[in-house]
Amino acid sequence: MRVISGYLKGRNILGYNIPGTRPTMDRVKESMFASIQDYIDNSTVLDLFCGTGSLGIEALSMGSNKCYFVDNGKEILKYLNKNIDNLNIKDKSIVINKDYKDALLYFKNNNIKFNIVLVDAPYKMEVMEEVIELVTKYDLLLDNGILVLEYSFDKLKDKYNNLELLKSKKYSDKYVNIYLKIIIN
Repeated sequence: MRVISGYLKGRNILGYNIPGTRPTMDRVKESMFASIQDYIDNSTVLDLFCGTGSLGIEALSMGSNKCYFVDNGKEILKYLNKNIDNLNIKDKSIVINKDYKDALLYFKNNNIKFNIVLVDAPYKMEVMEEVIELVTKYDLLLDNGILVLEYSFDKLKDKYNNLELLKSKKYSDKYVNIYLKIIIN
């Protein structure tokens, strides 16, 4: 697995073959990041269920200022930390070893907000609506921030509170939905 764009383009990402991981296919990742490229420059990103960090690393490579990587898999976090070290992005990376619910509450309690939240939960883990609910309830997106969901089984709506579906695309057995936080006056 490699970084597909930005200043780290072509660099290897370790850990794609770990049992239980399901890395985003390059064509899906390429299309996803083409859709959100206008939001990336100087952004603060959350890579929830980050695994080896492929999505967050891609965002950093394309110009994000900082990425919070969240996962609770001890083995996978070893690979994530190796990737961060190998790519020399430690100064832009914050690794949090927590369950997604605990991590989202931690961000709320510490007033940490994001321009971009990337969510690629483990296969068959139907948590997208819960993640959407917590992100909106805790107000974790900055105004005009985006929530990017990669999923297979969840049934999602076009609107959740102040989030509106910006784009939806199907790739084989996967979907990618991009929601925009709208400003409500």
